Amino acid sequence: MLQHMGRKMDITKRKELLLKIQGWFVEKIVASHVQNTEKLKNLKEFDINPFLVAYLAKFLHGEATPENIAKALVYPRALGTSITTSFGMQIQKFTNDVLKSSFGSMIPGMDIEFTDALDGEKKYCQMKLGPKTINHDDIETIHGKFNSGKKIAKQNGLRVHDGDFVIAVIFGEKSQVNSFYKTLETEHHYSLFVGAEFWHRLTGDENFYSLMVEACSESAKNYKGTELLQNVIEEISKDPEIVRLSELAE
Repeated sequence: MLQHMGRKMDITKRKELLLKIQGWFVEKIVASHVQNTEKLKNLKEFDINPFLVAYLAKFLHGEATPENIAKALVYPRALGTSITTSFGMQIQKFTNDVLKSSFGSMIPGMDIEFTDALDGEKKYCQMKLGPKTINHDDIETIHGKFNSGKKIAKQNGLRVHDGDFVIAVIFGEKSQVNSFYKTLETEHHYSLFVGAEFWHRLTGDENFYSLMVEACSESAKNYKGTELLQNVIEEISKDPEIVRLSELAE
């Protein structure tokens, strides 16, 4: 396991790790992204807001032609929500199945359990995608799940503390988290590991976060989506509903 790699990694291990991450990224993220982008050829994949779509097309390219309306619909989905959702769904499996640094928790409400590589303590963890991804209502939801988790752990004879329950933010920095994360840390005394700190504690490698970012970026070099996006845009720009919206905007 990566916990035993120490603070520095030799060249051979670094290459092995990069290849492992790249393989996961291509298989789980890129493949899903391409498939979900292909689906956008069907206009039924969109909830079109007729009040905004023509404006967005004009904002993007100056006029609400069918092609520009199609671009205003496709770009946010293909370059934003589609791949972000896929990444969020796959990242937990990555820590379990690829890194083998954690395992799925048997405690309801926890995403993973892992042994903290820095303090050696067992951690019960909820994983969050980014530093601004929870809101005020999530505070009580997370607090309630952690309280339930503590009760279950104690019933099973485990010695647990508030700090053993972790909110792990996959990317970003501690200074970027919103006030709701800070409330969970300062008022409820749960551990908050953000970005590089989380990956360091999970793997024992202080450089893992940057290595993972680098590997994912390298994977993208072999995949250019320009032609795919253009095909999708051309396909739905012919849809009668898009043509009608374009005519209304004239």
